[in-house]
Amino acid sequence: PTFRAEKSKTRRHLTEFWMLEPEMAFYDNKMNMQLQEDLVVDTVKNVLANCEKELGALERDVEPLEKVVAGPFYHLNYRDAVRKLNELGSDIKFGDDLGADDETVLTQQYDRPVFVENYPKDAKAFYMKANPEDNGETVVCSDLLAPEGYGEIIGGSQREERLERLEGRIQELGMNPEDYWWYCDLRRYGSCRHAGFGLGFERMVMYLTGIANIRDVLPHPRTVGNAEF
Repeated sequence: PTFRAEKSKTRRHLTEFWMLEPEMAFYDNKMNMQLQEDLVVDTVKNVLANCEKELGALERDVEPLEKVVAGPFYHLNYRDAVRKLNELGSDIKFGDDLGADDETVLTQQYDRPVFVENYPKDAKAFYMKANPEDNGETVVCSDLLAPEGYGEIIGGSQREERLERLEGRIQELGMNPEDYWWYCDLRRYGSCRHAGFGLGFERMVMYLTGIANIRDVLPHPRTVGNAEF
């Protein structure tokens, strides 16, 4: 279970939601993305094979799901994604995170999920590894965007395993190092190259079922302002 205090009232946001969060030792980001793709493809295959009746009741068009298992996912560098979105009319610029509208426009260009890789470091979390191929302007990460306008269903990255780099990034962002002693200790007392990702369970259910609003895929949706104490 995951809780977020951000006041996002959109069809894709909840205050409380569920995530699947694997973390793999000795993985780099390329291996990380391959695992994500394998997981999504296997999930779609199982749903198509075992949930025909349920998908029919929901009037889900299964043709787009069948394309997911037909070939490899697409890969797009963040800089190229910004350039493509500008050509499609968006005013997004380097340094901005992709918003829901940008994700929708971008995924409409593809018939299978697309990985957007190497986001600017200031748009992502402090623990992501700096990209050595980009002068440290970006981090080694990816967001997996589902087609049909469903947007991000997975976010992942290779982590920074070097203690001195991690502490430097914490200080650079003006964060209090004492608040992260436990996280730094994971590196201080032994670490290795590793990567991980988080899959939003409700967003994945939205995508599989074709349901447009995240509040309709779970029995008791938790959203901003719907609980009083």
